[in-house]
Amino acid sequence: MLFTPEHRQLADVVTRFVVQELNPHVPAWEEAEGFPIREVFKKLGALDLLGLKYPTEYGGSGLDFSYSMTMAEALGACDCGGLPMAIGVQSDMSTPALARFGSEELKREFLAPSIAGDLISCLGVSEPGGGSDVAAVKTTARKVGGDYVIDGSKMWITNGMTADWCCLLANTSEGAAHKNKSLIVVPLDRPGVTRQKIRKIGMNASDTAQLFFDGVRVPQRHVIGQEGMGFVFQMLQFQEERLWGAASSLKSLDRLIDLTIAYTRDRKTFGKSVLDNQVVHFRLAELRCEVEALRSLTYRAVETYLAGQDVTKLASMAKLKCGRLSREVADACLQYWGGMGYTWDNPISRAFRDGRLTSIGGGADEIMLGIICKLEGTLPKAAR
Repeated sequence: MLFTPEHRQLADVVTRFVVQELNPHVPAWEEAEGFPIREVFKKLGALDLLGLKYPTEYGGSGLDFSYSMTMAEALGACDCGGLPMAIGVQSDMSTPALARFGSEELKREFLAPSIAGDLISCLGVSEPGGGSDVAAVKTTARKVGGDYVIDGSKMWITNGMTADWCCLLANTSEGAAHKNKSLIVVPLDRPGVTRQKIRKIGMNASDTAQLFFDGVRVPQRHVIGQEGMGFVFQMLQFQEERLWGAASSLKSLDRLIDLTIAYTRDRKTFGKSVLDNQVVHFRLAELRCEVEALRSLTYRAVETYLAGQDVTKLASMAKLKCGRLSREVADACLQYWGGMGYTWDNPISRAFRDGRLTSIGGGADEIMLGIICKLEGTLPKAAR
């Protein structure tokens, strides 16, 4: 990926925002299991950071996808995973389909204020009975008069407790599972919407909810693009989400290695620093190589995406590698911190908890492997 002076300037702006506006508050927000999302998003909107790749007529910057990835990587300077994830949902996970396929009316009503930080969005795909199996969602949206009447529930919804609207995947007809779904913009202040907070082992600063829909009515004009294309549109959104996840992990992984080098250099055991042990400095060198390999894969995938080519396999590979490496780096570094690494507020233990989600959210490791195998032609015939 070619980095221009504009890319580097953006990275500097994002990093400065993280250092000044987020990191000083991380301990308190982690403890509170939430952060002042409206205040933070309004500041991001004022800096034009919530719509980098979206058209200028809706308040975006009109830049290409590489700038979103630059921002994602710079957010890795954050001292926790929950805040970047909440931001990424707003900028790169719940809004791409609306920006690309939504009607002019919907984009004016929901996309523009989301880019400005005036509205908070979330993505409603996963359900209590299944997360990664998108074709199996059971939430329905029946046509009644000029409305959809929505019944069902969504699970593990980032920003769900505070969001103003949801990009919801629901069944809008009978028929084949890949052709009967639509993405619908659902305002979450409608009668019949209830929310329940979900507590997690990590990503604590980011709120997560289960959303319930009981006869919720929205106008049929709230469908994004064509009815029945929701599965396809969501698969396209997933490509950007997975690349965002890979890019956002890079600086964070480097930071964990840097912190561990510094700590093991100062920590003395048996008359020498822990870092002086070959098993330690060799392992840290090996992990650094793995992060650089992931960086190269991610950059290549972004370049391919910018060229208008299909990145399903590369994005799946980057997502898979990102999830596994997040676990591997945090676990290895924690070991070298010893007992300090096992304390709650330690940056390595926080990364150990936060990073575990990466192999689950946005498509589990096993889903990524299945996609890769399908594209490699190595699946059994019955599974193709």
